[in-house]
Amino acid sequence: MATPFIAGNWKMNTTLREAVALVREMRGELARLDGVERVLCPPFISLAAVSELVAGTPIKVGAQNLFHEQKGAYTGEVSPLMLRDLCEYVIVGHSERRACFHEDDAVVNRKLKAAVAAGLRPILCVGERLGERESGRAEEVVTAQLHRALEGYSDAASLVVAYEPVWAIGTGKAATPDMAGAMMALIRRRLSEAFGDNPANGIPLLYGGSVTSQNIRGFVEQPPVDGALVGGASLRAADFVEIVRTTAQVRARM
Repeated sequence: MATPFIAGNWKMNTTLREAVALVREMRGELARLDGVERVLCPPFISLAAVSELVAGTPIKVGAQNLFHEQKGAYTGEVSPLMLRDLCEYVIVGHSERRACFHEDDAVVNRKLKAAVAAGLRPILCVGERLGERESGRAEEVVTAQLHRALEGYSDAASLVVAYEPVWAIGTGKAATPDMAGAMMALIRRRLSEAFGDNPANGIPLLYGGSVTSQNIRGFVEQPPVDGALVGGASLRAADFVEIVRTTAQVRARM
């Protein structure tokens, strides 16, 4: 089985001072919880400070994005080489990047390969829009996103996949646990087709989309769901710690 895994995506929230305060508030309890990979993904400006604050603890750090080139005349971008001394993980293909910055699957593919080439572990995000689900195309859309994003990609051991139905992100309307479990089972099958059963079974599969400390239990009780990519709740120390604690408790019994 894949390692249980909880990542907090802070998005474009927290100043440097607020980021430091948030980590200090949750660091002690978060570090004492065992059995779950814990990853904090602050804005770029706070990566160095957060990395320093969690150094020597089991807590890991991730970036929210990267550019696919190592260096060059790309004003405002951040390369994988700039990130690898600051973090271990990087989110790639989040729906907000796709929608707001027009990143397609070809761009996501280039970013995945650039991340791994630099020694970073990508958290690949996939998910359908509301209209696609209502028209019965959710599985088709997610399968296509996986296929195109992973074209020519071979490093299953470094990969994490997050299923985030776009209609559930930041809306307070989460998918049901059964819905998430069914999609995760499909994703696992598609990963097995791409990498083989044993490598695919080691890839953590995360649910994302209005995850809270109240609903996390239902998601991680689904056998195909290894954890969550948490948005708003990761900005509240007590809630994020409780999400990690609940995940550890549930997965220890499975």
